Amino acid sequence: MLNQILHGTPTDQPPLIIVHGLYGSARNWGVIAKRLSDTRQVIAVDLRNHGDSPWTDSHTYPDMAADLADVIAAQGGTADVMGHSMGGKAAMVLALTHPETVGRLIVADIAPVAYAHTQIQHVKAMQAVDLTRVERRADAVAQLAAHVQDTALQSFFTQSLDVREKRWKLNLDLLARDMPGILDFPQMDARFEHPTLFLSGGASDYVLPEHRPAIRALFPKARFARIPGATHYLHAEKPREYEASVRAFLDLAARH
Repeated sequence: MLNQILHGTPTDQPPLIIVHGLYGSARNWGVIAKRLSDTRQVIAVDLRNHGDSPWTDSHTYPDMAADLADVIAAQGGTADVMGHSMGGKAAMVLALTHPETVGRLIVADIAPVAYAHTQIQHVKAMQAVDLTRVERRADAVAQLAAHVQDTALQSFFTQSLDVREKRWKLNLDLLARDMPGILDFPQMDARFEHPTLFLSGGASDYVLPEHRPAIRALFPKARFARIPGATHYLHAEKPREYEASVRAFLDLAARH
């Protein structure tokens, strides 16, 4: 079973499952999860090969969807699901393969398409850190700076570093091996007929107008919204606006 961080207690509203992106963890979503837990229980998960969840020998979207289905089954069988980036793809595959488990779906800054960019450089940057010389998180940040210029990414990556044990909480070798599949999206002969929100960063190019036919083919009830000025990490850059958009969608969807 995936590692989970629970916020709040069960209410008459379905729980909300939060699924992080590549190199992330449930901890990254603590602020958003805590705020949204005022009306429902919120459960942030660590995906396989991330955080405190088990390391496995594969990292495919059907694998991740099955893991999420197990979490929802243990919570009563139905939940609303919100996923960002890789977690958004996992959430989409969950909704398409186990539609009975998902009430409403929120997909943050990702589309059900293959992407040409790679994330392998970040694996190599983390693997290049000499963990024997890391006594504090700042030591790892300093080493990462030689390979990753973005200070926000340096901080983000080191949230997955266990300084005491001198190990990454990321199965970096496996993620590198399975990177082509992570960047891709599986062919799906299915449709998810429940309300779905595609929430994107206004300054991000991950969800483009040309992606909408592919989105609507799988998610006919898709709605689209953008957060001005936000990039791919929209929840971290504009947390208040992100929270407001999610609340508005969940409240509107609940009335229909």
